[in-house]
Amino acid sequence: MAANRSLEKNFDLSISKGVTLVDFNAPWCKPCRAQEPIINALKKSYRGAANVARLNIDENREIAFKLGIQSIPTIILYKDGMEMNRFIGLQNNETLAKALQRLIGEPDTGKSFFRH
Repeated sequence: MAANRSLEKNFDLSISKGVTLVDFNAPWCKPCRAQEPIINALKKSYRGAANVARLNIDENREIAFKLGIQSIPTIILYKDGMEMNRFIGLQNNETLAKALQRLIGEPDTGKSFFRH
């Protein structure tokens, strides 16, 4: 139980400053596996501007329960610890890039930040 509280505290700390995108997923979930390359590309593209992370709900059940995660993939964007946006189901790179751009204050040029 103490280990779970420690993980929750670390999660709260990791989203407390700046912009953070968290992809809640599970390895058995096919849409989650389809979402993974998009999340990985965003992580690379936004390095230094936003934190992009993946969280396995099977290994982090208490966090998922606390946040009301009922369907996966669920992607939550935080700014300074506050939930700013939540996406449920498979999302394309442009949707997530636009949401990130709005939160970090980049102008929305209509072009995706996603790099091939």
